[in-house]
Order: sequence, then C-alpha cells, then structure tokens
Amino acid sequence: MGTHGSYTRVVFDLPRQVSSSPANPTTRVTGQSVTVKLGVTLRAEGGPLSAPGVTAYAVAGGTVTVTLAKGHADAKVQVIPSQGGQPARLVIDVPTAAAARVPALPVRSAAPAAVTRPASTRAVTRPRVVLDPGHGGVDPGMQSRWVQEHAVTLDVALHVRDVLRQHGVDVVMTRESNTDLSADKATDLDKRSKLATNDKTSAYVSIHVNASTDPAGQGIETYYFGQPMPGRSRSLAVTENGGGSVGQELTRRAAGSAQNLLGDLLAQAKLSFSRQLAQKVQSRLIAATGAMNRGVQTDAFYVIRNPTTAAILIEIGFGSSPVEGPRLAQPAYRDRVAEAIARAILDFLNMP
Repeated sequence: MGTHGSYTRVVFDLPRQVSSSPANPTTRVTGQSVTVKLGVTLRAEGGPLSAPGVTAYAVAGGTVTVTLAKGHADAKVQVIPSQGGQPARLVIDVPTAAAARVPALPVRSAAPAAVTRPASTRAVTRPRVVLDPGHGGVDPGMQSRWVQEHAVTLDVALHVRDVLRQHGVDVVMTRESNTDLSADKATDLDKRSKLATNDKTSAYVSIHVNASTDPAGQGIETYYFGQPMPGRSRSLAVTENGGGSVGQELTRRAAGSAQNLLGDLLAQAKLSFSRQLAQKVQSRLIAATGAMNRGVQTDAFYVIRNPTTAAILIEIGFGSSPVEGPRLAQPAYRDRVAEAIARAILDFLNMP
C-alpha cells in the first residue's frame, strides 16, 4: 500500500501459477467498498488499512474487497500482467484529492487566475502535475519555415498550466521562458525528469513537436516509456534526446533502463498508469484537432525514464508538414491542442 498526492494505491500479488492476468475482472464499487472478483483462488486474509480513503481489506476465495473511508466512493481497478518473472498483480487506486468544480475550460489570460476553493477543501492536498515544454535555451528543437519547437511547446504548456490551475491542480513547470536547465543535454533532461521523482506528483507530461524529411509526414502520437515498438526506428527518441552522438548515447542508456524495469513491481504499475494517461491524451487530441492518429507507442525517451509517476511524451504534430506547420503557427489551434491535453489530464485525475 502506498499514498500518493491524489490517491492511495493498494496492490495484491496474484498466485504465481497464474501465467497471465485475468482478462476481465468483475468490479463493483459502492459507497462502502470496492469488490473485485478475479476468478482465481487467493489465500484468505484481511485486516485494517491506515491510509487516506481506505480502512480495511479482505480476501476470500477469488474475491478481494477494500473498504472505503467515509466520503470516498470511487476507485480505479486494473490487473497488471505477469512479466519478467513477477506474478500478475491487482492494483486498486482510491482517489483522495478533492477538486474545485469549474463549469467550463477557461480562456487563457496573461496571468493565471487565483483558485478559490470552499473552506472545507482548503486543507486537502491538491494533485500535482509537472509540465515539460520540450527544448528551449541552447536547444531550440525542430525548426521549419512555420514554427520553432521551443516556442510552440512553451505556448501550449502555459495554456495547459492555466487550465489545470483553474481546476485546482498544483502545476510545476520545467521552464516558463526560452531557457534550459543546463547547457549539457544529459543534465538538462535529468533535471527536468527529477522534478517528478517524488510521491507528491500525479503525472508528468512532456510536450514536443515532430519533424520529418518527408513533407507528407503528419499526425499526433503519444508515448510512454519503454522499448521501441517492434519494427520501428529509434530516430525520434534519438532526436528528442539531443540528436547526434549525444542523442544516441542517451537513448542507449534509456533503452537499458527500459529493459531493467521489466521485473520491477512499482515500475510496472507506473508504466500501466502512463499507458492510461497516454491513451486519454491521444484520444482527446485526435477528437479536438482531427489530425492523423499515429497512436500510443513506447520508446526510450530519456526525459520520461526517471519520474516515479505516470509519465508521457506528446508529439503534437509535425512542424515540418505544409499542413500541420501552419496550423501549429496559429494561436487558436495551439489553444485547442492545449485544452485537449488539459482535459485528458483532468480525466486521468478523476477531476470534473
């Protein structure tokens, strides 16, 4: 069991003889408890739990029940498949953070509006999200006749920040101007990613603009950390990791980290939630923009290898494309992209 900024996580190891996870565990969430029927035999046990949102658990036969604390009536349930010698696991997350209700996505202003919350919720810990506008400073990222990556990613990230803050989210920015955290690329990416290596952060989102030598290349894709998809080039990770020999070396290191994560329980839980966040972001972006859907993928991006929470990297379009480059140069289009990202993050945080 672990307590994070916006939820309490309870993890149950499934029997080692279970070679893969049950495909569709039956879940029932009431105002009093979360009940999961797995269809496998588990050792009977139970007892009290002392963490926000939960008070007790019980295991009997193939059923797991977690009793919810008063005022809690929601939970996310998933089964992580057996990988790397580890058994399958049941993961139950109980949201613990209250959020201010805002009726609609706000329009960006020069300065973020202050968040006013009812007195009854002011003492509740707000979920924290780290936003990383890719590149900046000595590394401008991709450049075309229409856009420069560092400027587009910053503008989009600032809008996402403002929307999230209007909804009561604590937002940390890796940069808020055309700067870097270090002129050395490895140090810069390390410092960015380490802003989320604590149990108070609920999500880490790195925003980038894609490029291709093929003018027909276009579309939106969202990544979470892992080995590159079979049959795909690693050129994108190399580029976003600094390009050239630096990018190749950092990608090699990150790929090694991806292999080492296979047998780590907490890492697998993190990757599972990263995938969920990536899917929500990708779906919202495609619906908002009508762009080509390049899907959710994995790759060895250095900046999302370290965070100990859900971490994703978004390529919001091809700045090199004669179709998407001019779109990304338009403030109104960038706002649509930003609002879609913000809404997906709020969905992931179970916030209205």
